[in-house]
Amino acid sequence: MPAGTLYRGREGMWSWVAHRVTGVLIFFFLFVHVLDTALVRVSPEAYDDVVGTYKTPIVALLEYGLVAAILFHALNGLRVIAVDFWSKGPRYQKQMLWTVMGIWIVLMVGALYPVLGHAVRALFGS
Repeated sequence: MPAGTLYRGREGMWSWVAHRVTGVLIFFFLFVHVLDTALVRVSPEAYDDVVGTYKTPIVALLEYGLVAAILFHALNGLRVIAVDFWSKGPRYQKQMLWTVMGIWIVLMVGALYPVLGHAVRALFGS
C-alpha cells in the first residue's frame, strides 16, 4: 500500500466518487430550478406549461432520484467530516460508510410513498 493512501480503491473511493457525482447532480438541479423559476418573470404562461410537465410520473421518478442524491450527499458529507476531524475517523471510515448506507436505505424506503405516491395514483388510479 502506498504511503498516505486511505481508500485504496475500495468502499471509501466509491463513496468519494458518489459524493462528487451527487454534488454535480444537485448543482444541475439547482441551476435548472433557478432557470424555470426565472421563467415566471419572462412568460407566466410558459412557466405554467413547464410546471405542468413536472406533474408526470417520469418527473416523479426524477424527484425520487433527487431525494436519493441529496440524502446520500448529506449523510456522506457528515461521514467525511467525521473522517477528517475525528482522530479515529480514518480507522472507522468503512464502518461509518456502511452505517450511512443503512440509514440512507431506511430513509429512501420511507420516502417512497411521499415522493412517488402521486405518480402511482396517476398511473394506476386511486
